[in-house]
Amino acid sequence: MRQYSADLTPPWKKPKPVPEVAAEAGLVVEEPGTGFCGAVIRCEAGTVTLEDRFGKHRVFPLEPRGFLLEGRVVTLVRPTSGGPVRPSRTASGSVAVPGARARVARAGRIYVEGRHDAELVEKVWGDDLRIEGVVVEYLEGVDDLPAIVAEFAPGPDARLGVLVDHLLPGTKEWRIAQSVTSDHALVVGHPYIDIWEAVKPSSLGIDSWPRVPHGQDWKTGVCRALGWPTGNTGAVWQAILARVGSYRDLEPELLGRVEELIDFVTGSGGA
Repeated sequence: MRQYSADLTPPWKKPKPVPEVAAEAGLVVEEPGTGFCGAVIRCEAGTVTLEDRFGKHRVFPLEPRGFLLEGRVVTLVRPTSGGPVRPSRTASGSVAVPGARARVARAGRIYVEGRHDAELVEKVWGDDLRIEGVVVEYLEGVDDLPAIVAEFAPGPDARLGVLVDHLLPGTKEWRIAQSVTSDHALVVGHPYIDIWEAVKPSSLGIDSWPRVPHGQDWKTGVCRALGWPTGNTGAVWQAILARVGSYRDLEPELLGRVEELIDFVTGSGGA
């Protein structure tokens, strides 16, 4: 007698099998029902906890075909070894994404005034920016900022963020920033005369940044006061940059402004 399967579902109606992926700490997935995307921080019996780049947590059930991994449907399963492990962090403090591919660059950009400023942003936020697809470009100065913004032509799908040195009310930089009125461009700045000051003195083994008399070149005056070489401030900056390991080495006045720009350009900070 011919044997028949108890499953009478036609083959074309059966769901295709999807891969099972261990919910290891740091794995970035998306829950398609809510659109929530985050890294695994905990996997317990029947549930997985995700954390997005803003630190928000959501708990989801471990259901078959319940998540997207790089756009593909997968079934998350509980890892077979060890307990929940906190994922590692990038230099900016965000959840690290091991092996993540850089996203195709957005139309939006972040312009950073000053070469040293751009190097510091790259060192601390580089991993985050590549995952978000945000390109940072070095801006030599802001005297022509309104024309630069107009040439970029920011729009809803191509936002522009600008980080300016020494942005204090009443300064030349402040007046220039105020002249940029596009809803799709955001100009922010740190209060420091030079980006060197955004590095915490404790990270460099000094008590504080010295005061430099008005009219003197600030970098040269700092080097002279601290006994650092005065003939090559570029080399001094590289030595300073080498002491920056993460966001913990930077002042909050800079951290907040860079995060604000990233949120704005990626659309995470509202219109």
